[in-house]
Amino acid sequence: MSKHFTYEKIKTAIFENAETASKKVAKEIATFINEKAAENKHCVLGLATGSTPKTVYSELVRLHKEEGLSFKHVITFNLDEYYPIHPNAVQSYFRFMNEQLFDHIDILPENCNIPNGHVEIENIAAHCKAYENKIDAYGGIDLQILGIGSNGHIGFNEPGSLMNSSTRLMMLDHSTRVGAISDFSGNLSYVPKKAITLGVSKILEAKRIILLAWGEIKADIVADAVEGIVTEEIPASYLQTHANTVFVLDEAAAKKLTRIKTPWLLDTIIWDEQTTKKAVTHLAITLNKPILQLTNKDYNDNGMSDLLAQSGQAYDINIRIFSHLQHTITGWPGGKPNADDHNRPERALPQKKRVIIFSPHPDDDIISMGGTFQRLVDQGHDVHIAYQTSGNIAVADDEAFRFIEFVSDLNDKFDFDKTGSSNLYNKAKEFLEHKKTGEIDIPEVRFVKGLIRKGEAKATGRFVGVPPQNMHFLNLPFYETGMVEKNPIGENDVNIIGALIEQIKPHQVFAAGDLADPHGTHKVCLDGIFAAFKKLHNETFIKDCWLWLYSGAWAEWDIHQIEMAVPMSPDQILKKRFGIFKHQSQKDGVVFQGNDSREFWQRAEDRNKQTADIYNQLGLAQYAAMEAFVRWKG
Repeated sequence: MSKHFTYEKIKTAIFENAETASKKVAKEIATFINEKAAENKHCVLGLATGSTPKTVYSELVRLHKEEGLSFKHVITFNLDEYYPIHPNAVQSYFRFMNEQLFDHIDILPENCNIPNGHVEIENIAAHCKAYENKIDAYGGIDLQILGIGSNGHIGFNEPGSLMNSSTRLMMLDHSTRVGAISDFSGNLSYVPKKAITLGVSKILEAKRIILLAWGEIKADIVADAVEGIVTEEIPASYLQTHANTVFVLDEAAAKKLTRIKTPWLLDTIIWDEQTTKKAVTHLAITLNKPILQLTNKDYNDNGMSDLLAQSGQAYDINIRIFSHLQHTITGWPGGKPNADDHNRPERALPQKKRVIIFSPHPDDDIISMGGTFQRLVDQGHDVHIAYQTSGNIAVADDEAFRFIEFVSDLNDKFDFDKTGSSNLYNKAKEFLEHKKTGEIDIPEVRFVKGLIRKGEAKATGRFVGVPPQNMHFLNLPFYETGMVEKNPIGENDVNIIGALIEQIKPHQVFAAGDLADPHGTHKVCLDGIFAAFKKLHNETFIKDCWLWLYSGAWAEWDIHQIEMAVPMSPDQILKKRFGIFKHQSQKDGVVFQGNDSREFWQRAEDRNKQTADIYNQLGLAQYAAMEAFVRWKG
């Protein structure tokens, strides 16, 4: 085994992105199905649900439709199902599997097995036993697909599950329920508290196991499962005991593995400037020492002796990396006029730049780069804001009805034409009173929800000082499904983005660079911007346009990645907070809160303070907060 893998107790395969990885897994499944068919044998697949395997399933559908892959000899057993839940419920895994896979291939319906979330409570034990017996009758699972929860669960085997646990009804961990909230109208009370899950022992009996994990949010738990001890607190760690398991990861999910995070600890590496910066900053943070106080001994004791051999004394390396970090700090994100910009993140000229800030949702601009946003305006640049989506699904039903009721009451008071508002009021009231969990809003309600968010964005723009004509609401079509699940980015979306860029001809573009998010709106919006830049690459203005990426409200760029850090004073922090407060529909119980219970302004402030603290810890000036950016160079 290569030295690179000595920390890893489970085989891992790392791919550039989730799509490439998913196609590779689908190809392995297809090959296995065909091999079994050639032997005239059944192929028994264990299947998972959730967003992680969706691209695998879509590729299997493509292989069936375009390359003749047949599923007539395939038997499937799903890992789990919510309880209680009707099979036809929008959130049921029975419906998920039909919509994502079974309805589009030639598998026999009787060969599709999913735990019954509608069985009577007194019959669950017998149902679970019969489910396991049926698997055994087919000779066990040949190939099991798994995802991994942020708490380390596999299936719904939550932390505390024993290795010998059987198929059973499981009480869901709070973090698991919070993670599923987007499928249940953003309301935790709608998320089932229990689920039927295939037991750990039955999963470990599978002849081959492939665990999929995408995105930075899974990085910590993947590292714990692969490199940590086997423990019931991380059920995925039980896979270390399985002889034929592989974790298939994208780069973001793999980033905390030792061979990715600190490869110099394992083997000889090429010490380019970026790797040197990563290693030196990591060393300083680990030892809690400023960069300029690191010694030759520190380097030698922490696997970096070959860097000394290549680059000289620690003193010289320290100064070089310290200077590099120092040059990322600027209070002039649009460039400083009449200044030497040789070592600055941005160009001094032109002094007044045309700037587009792309905001995937109507609040990402102020949450993620509110201080920089304000500086650009205050420093006289021509700042435009492009809100890419309406954000309408993130508005609570009662908030929408409150606005509809307001319009109706306003019309009554001032004797405006009441017909339209009365009709809207009655239609919305009727719909919302009978709305089922997960049901798509009617167009009128979606429009009102979008209007609420548009109004909040306008209020923020006024607060910062952006004129109304510089606020652009793109309402990209891919988003307007009314569901959490969005359409892929399309040509129409790219054309809308490209038309705005061509109209403004910006010198600077800022965009949400959440590259670690394989399924979220931020990544789709960024893909649209990249595609628009590609279409416009021959335009003279685009060659002089710099694209800066900001991160989202939950994470920040690693210190070695940051190319521009914009400091903020305590007063600027407060002003950013007040700008975020303009988005009232996203405060106090926001629909899609995620695993983080803090409000967005709290997340942003904590993240910005943490970035400033790291710079200070490394020996640079102490600021109250910092916003960080990475430049995309195509």
